[in-house]
Amino acid sequence: MLHQLTYTLFKLRLTQPSERTIKLWIKAHAVLKLEYALKHGNYKTRQLAAEGLEHVGKPSSIPVLLNAINDKIQNVSIAALNALEALGCTDDLVISITNKRFNWVKTIRDKEEKRHVKKDKKYNIYRWERASKKSFDLVKARLNKPIR
Repeated sequence: MLHQLTYTLFKLRLTQPSERTIKLWIKAHAVLKLEYALKHGNYKTRQLAAEGLEHVGKPSSIPVLLNAINDKIQNVSIAALNALEALGCTDDLVISITNKRFNWVKTIRDKEEKRHVKKDKKYNIYRWERASKKSFDLVKARLNKPIR
């Protein structure tokens, strides 16, 4: 009863469902509630709803998951991709879209990994000798000598 009240308040946009509520919707196979949460929830709710649709596994939720692929939040998009892959869509268009998105996700993760590796790497900077640098060092050395 409490979770039905939570869904009603969520539809009225007064509250967001908790993780526990979404898990109960998954156990009850409430596909419509999960689809609504995927469309209208905040980023955490959308991610949990996409993961829930992955576990429930109804092919009727494929259009909602296709719309969730283009989400601004990367975690929601990845969860929707995983759900589509778990549903095992046989449509060629859906397969090509998911493949392209998985490649997109892979490139993003590779870029983050390279950036993380570069962050830890220390560079040795070798400077070529230039005439101006030599003359500057010569003047600096002369200034350090005591005056007679």
